[in-house]
Amino acid sequence: MENQEIGIYVHIPFCKKKCDYCDFISYCGKDSIIPKYIEAVKKEIELQKIKPQITTIYIGGGTPSYIDSKYIKEIMAEIKKKNVIENAEITIEVNPGTVTKEKLEDYISCGINRISIGLQSTQDNLLQEIGRIHNFEQFLETYNLAKNVGFKNINVDLMLGLPNQRIKDLKESLEKIIKLKPKHISVYSLIVEDNTPIAKKIELHELELPDEELERNMYWYVKNTLELNGYIHYEISNFAKKGYESKHNMNCWRQKEYLGIGVAAHSYRDITRYSNTINLEEYIRNVKSGNLERNRIIHEIQKEDDTKKEFMLLSLRTIGGVKISDFKNKFGDNPIYLYRNELKKLSEEKLITVDEDKIRLTNKGIDLANLVWEEFI
Repeated sequence: MENQEIGIYVHIPFCKKKCDYCDFISYCGKDSIIPKYIEAVKKEIELQKIKPQITTIYIGGGTPSYIDSKYIKEIMAEIKKKNVIENAEITIEVNPGTVTKEKLEDYISCGINRISIGLQSTQDNLLQEIGRIHNFEQFLETYNLAKNVGFKNINVDLMLGLPNQRIKDLKESLEKIIKLKPKHISVYSLIVEDNTPIAKKIELHELELPDEELERNMYWYVKNTLELNGYIHYEISNFAKKGYESKHNMNCWRQKEYLGIGVAAHSYRDITRYSNTINLEEYIRNVKSGNLERNRIIHEIQKEDDTKKEFMLLSLRTIGGVKISDFKNKFGDNPIYLYRNELKKLSEEKLITVDEDKIRLTNKGIDLANLVWEEFI
């Protein structure tokens, strides 16, 4: 039954302005290339041999809502020529300040049924400090527009550990978002990547990050508050109302296959992890000449041992943890025996619990998740 279904990820690498913390492959000021890029994306979809059923589609970026929505409709029409199941979860990322009612109506009309809005914080001064192009008012406008045109499944992205962010700010952000009743909330800690504008500002002491203890307190405050308000904490950074967990992400964490379309997009197929070239012009040129292979950079062809370890690592990102019976069904091995040394060590350090059919992170394990995952790298 393996490989009967697949997810599709489409990368739209264009932005109005790059955020100060972003190190994704995205571009500002390259609008003249957009039409050529969309043609290449459509051709890449057309040339892909996709036998399994497509159960999830995720359009990410960059800022997919920055480009004209007719392009999103064209991409969706191309994907729908393949084997897409009837109730596929289809998500698009949008940023306030780049969305109109017309765009949202176009998204609905081509079958998109889930929307993810990048908010990060409700405090305008904090948004400014991290280089966001919008304010809270614009987010509210976007959120209400999305609801009014018919989006029922909305995710809101928040960040914690931002420069100069206090618990008080986070509390206010959560209160305001919970009032809106989105079905899904993602809460990420700021990760400062080398050579980003924010890294330089921190180096020059222009901005100051909260210390580790405050950042952890913020995390637990978020977890407790959202759980008290009926959100299920199902993955380290993700909370959802029952039945609204992100299927696309869950499938990635369950080691299901996905196909990345577009520049720099990552794929996992036939135990191989690979990505497309990060060079925009080269990507377009190779697709145009029908040579998809030339865009491909292979990162890993997994040996069985690697696949098993990765299964452990990905499952331990989820709050449900590793289902021992799932591991046995997939690999024919018992992880309790296979990883007895690692599990013994992690149990003794009180980072995981092992019960009848589950290996799960403890609260301490959630705080020190990197130490747990390291055991399976």
